[in-house]
Amino acid sequence: MLTHRNAYNAAVTLPLLRDFDLLFRELSSGNTRPDMEHTLTPAADILEAEAGITLRIDLPGHDAKAIQVKVENDVLTVRSERKAEAVAEGATLRRQERPAGVYARQFRLPNTVDASRVEARYDNGVLSLTLPRREETRPRVVQVKVQG
Repeated sequence: MLTHRNAYNAAVTLPLLRDFDLLFRELSSGNTRPDMEHTLTPAADILEAEAGITLRIDLPGHDAKAIQVKVENDVLTVRSERKAEAVAEGATLRRQERPAGVYARQFRLPNTVDASRVEARYDNGVLSLTLPRREETRPRVVQVKVQG
């Protein structure tokens, strides 16, 4: 029986591949001028339950007061900006993996969501949005009547 042995150490190659992936994404984003706004996409989880939808969006290091949540034409938009941290005098920034800039995400809302009752909560770097279902779209239990 033959087994394949990887000659490369995964602990070294995987971070290197990730760095190359990030580099190519930045180069292909079209934002080649440093004065152009570069929009970053935060990670999000979407959970659906009988009561509605919950969105959890990672926004670590953001000021809660600066996070904007807007619903317009059945599109939910989340936008925030994380400011760059100043580098202390005499220090040199060797690597920066936590990008500063504008973070934005848009989600098209299904017609089952009551957009007028959206609630937002920011805790430990995670923005949680609760999108309740419209009453008329909630599942109903119909009682079966027995005759006889």
